[in-house]
Amino acid sequence: MKNITMYSGPMCAFCDAAKRLLKRNNLEYKVIDVSTGPELRDEMIQKANGRRTIPQIFFNDEHIGGYQELRDLEKNGQLEASLK
Repeated sequence: MKNITMYSGPMCAFCDAAKRLLKRNNLEYKVIDVSTGPELRDEMIQKANGRRTIPQIFFNDEHIGGYQELRDLEKNGQLEASLK
């Protein structure tokens, strides 16, 4: 199983929705709060190929995208397979 990392921030509805989706699927994940330091936001932007919005979600080092891309994986039945 791949590790799930989510770059997130406070008062972010899409971040909250992504967390609910992962919990609903009984998946463990690590949250990195970009509001705790500018270096974390810079790290996220670099890893996410310039994307600046949150959340940004990674399976191991593979950039998945944001909430919508995560939701699409679940909706299409590909979420579990993507984590193998």
